[in-house]
Amino acid sequence: MGKGKGKGKMTSKAASRIQSHADRSGKNQGFRARAQRAAAKNKK
Repeated sequence: MGKGKGKGKMTSKAASRIQSHADRSGKNQGFRARAQRAAAKNKK
C-alpha cells in the first residue's frame, strides 16, 4: 500500500501539517482525509 515507513500513530499535529501541505500543493487530498481520521481515532 503506502510508500512511507510508519514511525508510530498519527497525531493531530502531524495530520494538521499534512492538511496544510495538501492545501498549499493541491495534492494528496485523499491522504489528507485519511490522516485526519487516523488522528481522531488515535486520540481516543
